Amino acid sequence: MNQLTLSGVVCKTPKYSQSPAGIPHCIFVVEHKSMQVEADLNRNSYVRLQVVASGKQMQQQTQHLHVGQALQVSGFLNRHEGRNGLSQLVLHAQHIERII
Repeated sequence: MNQLTLSGVVCKTPKYSQSPAGIPHCIFVVEHKSMQVEADLNRNSYVRLQVVASGKQMQQQTQHLHVGQALQVSGFLNRHEGRNGLSQLVLHAQHIERII
């Protein structure tokens, strides 16, 4: 099982919902900023990525999230298509760890 791990800060207020099947969902956005080395040169890395956390186990990990909170999120990437027909890359969280 391949996982992506992203560290960053919650930059949009989490939205909580429940599917018709009763599955709890939390959607939030993580902002990542760092300095990386590429071809022996420093490069600023910046990304905002939407995160979807689903299920009762994830509900416990997301119940106290707030803007400005530092996190490390692990999961898998998936493509979501919006109502407008545009697709975006979304991180489906399988583990969330608060960074103090």
